[in-house]
Amino acid sequence: MRTIKIEDLTKTYGDKELFHAISFAISDQDRVGLIGVNGTGKSTLLKVIAGLDEAETGMIDYPNDYQIEYLDQDPYLAEGETVLEQIYYGDADIMVALRAYETTLLELASDPENLSLQKQLLNRQERMDQLEAWEAMTVAKTILTKLGVPAFHQQIANLSGGQRKRVAIAKALIQPADLLILDEPTNHLDNDTIEWLEEYLPTYKGAILLVTHDRYFLNRITNRMFELDKGNLYQYQGNYQTFLEQKALREEQELQAEQKHKNILKKEIAWLRAGVKARGTKQKARIDRVESMKEKSFDTNKQSFDFQVGSKRLGKKVIEIKGVSKSYQGKTLLENFDYLIKPGDRLGIVGANGSGKTTLLHMIAGFVEPDSGTIEIGETVAIGYYTQDHPALNESVKVIDLVREVADVVRTADGQVITAEQMLERFLFPRSQQWTYVRKLSGGERRRLYLLTVLMQEPNVLLLDEPTNDLDTETLTVLEDYLEQFPGVVITVSHDRYFLDKTVEQLIAFTGQETLTTFYGNYSEFRAAYREEVHKQEKEKPQHAKPKRVKKKLSYNEQKEWETIEEDISALEQELEQVISEIEEAGSDIDKIQPLYDRQNELETELEQKMERWETLSLLIEDMKEES
Repeated sequence: MRTIKIEDLTKTYGDKELFHAISFAISDQDRVGLIGVNGTGKSTLLKVIAGLDEAETGMIDYPNDYQIEYLDQDPYLAEGETVLEQIYYGDADIMVALRAYETTLLELASDPENLSLQKQLLNRQERMDQLEAWEAMTVAKTILTKLGVPAFHQQIANLSGGQRKRVAIAKALIQPADLLILDEPTNHLDNDTIEWLEEYLPTYKGAILLVTHDRYFLNRITNRMFELDKGNLYQYQGNYQTFLEQKALREEQELQAEQKHKNILKKEIAWLRAGVKARGTKQKARIDRVESMKEKSFDTNKQSFDFQVGSKRLGKKVIEIKGVSKSYQGKTLLENFDYLIKPGDRLGIVGANGSGKTTLLHMIAGFVEPDSGTIEIGETVAIGYYTQDHPALNESVKVIDLVREVADVVRTADGQVITAEQMLERFLFPRSQQWTYVRKLSGGERRRLYLLTVLMQEPNVLLLDEPTNDLDTETLTVLEDYLEQFPGVVITVSHDRYFLDKTVEQLIAFTGQETLTTFYGNYSEFRAAYREEVHKQEKEKPQHAKPKRVKKKLSYNEQKEWETIEEDISALEQELEQVISEIEEAGSDIDKIQPLYDRQNELETELEQKMERWETLSLLIEDMKEES
């Protein structure tokens, strides 16, 4: 069993201790999910294990030939290289062989008559045979196809952000590794790709350590869970659902231990105050024990607020979309779209990347004008917009002051006042952190703080554009709880299936058509209905695909052709098998192989034509039988 062992690892960031003397091991086929509030050091821990960062103390031990592959949240790809050079990078023998074979194949495609390249390709094929690399190439091709990675010859500099992410994921999956480390692999992927990744990762040969906010993904991939909390690492056997159950049990046990500790301490103090006589040394030891018990702390300070959040009054008219059309760079995103948004609606907007989801949200917010049609906003509507690319936060102020610039308090539905400090606590900023300067926050903590500034505006229509990106699972749970109590309208663009299932009741779907699909229900119900419809269409497709057949009688020549065509097909198949066998026997003799390759191409073309002709004649005969 190949195992990586981490012992007594400690890492600080400025004056903050991210993790203290943590130890664990990861072995073959472990699927470990790492979770924790943003800013606790999850990404830092991944980088330390991958060798991209260093800890102050501790040891990482693994075999000499142990391979680690790491996918960063924002992966770096060399701008001047091609997709091929990035996908098959490195010095591993199989990667060198695959890179050489694919390079020669590309060159030969543009110059098929080049005898030198043909000979070189045969040498590359022999090397692939020696390394038994064909299976690795098949896996690589499957990964590249499923991820929609663009053509091998393209320069990285010419790819979009989404394409680069896919290339980086393919690169990580294709590389041979004992441990695959994935930091937010599902960010910026559409749901079809995420679902494919869910099916593929359980078949991965090495161990996996991943950080993700996608809780369905986490639940379906993992068999172990690590939680990083206040410098400590807690380990759980099982997936995310099991973790939630075990964590609740652990917190309950901590509360019981704290209560027991308080009871003992209370009795000890009472004993000392009573002035019970005892030997001096025994009395001093007891006093020291009481002082030690006073200093002991328990991790039970879980902030919990239960209140009906408030918002500005919302009238009966919210948003009415009438005949809206919008195109972008010559592509029609939507055409003549109508939709009525009513008080209390929970609406999700879904679709592939680049389909127009954010554009629709921008039009509702008034940031972008439709090409035609109107979007009418009710007079009482107060929009709060959480955007993907939020404005930069003022780094020179403290967290509490940034929130107070928006509002000192918010009012609940029943008129209670909730202070900025209380709201910060609810969104996982303890009092001690509220006086920290914004510049000291991690990227995820800043996203959480930005989210809170939007909510502090007390909107009655909340627009959320990919709110789950870069937010940890605990923050998402808090946000979902908040939205459940929110009395206004919520409109969400998201690819997070778990979040959509918990927060929306109807959907607008961009399905690649100019007419958008509307659906009443949550996302899982929509996907089930969508798959059923696709399956139904596939079953019906052969019937619709049948060519129109008017002719009802074979000519004399067609009759003769029909009598011999099956024998002709059989003869072609036998000759093709013989030619392929001769190519294999010829080895690297280019003089023998070239004419055989030419004959193979001729036979394949002729066989395809014969098969098409057989299908045409058989359909004519079938029609004749039906008519008679």
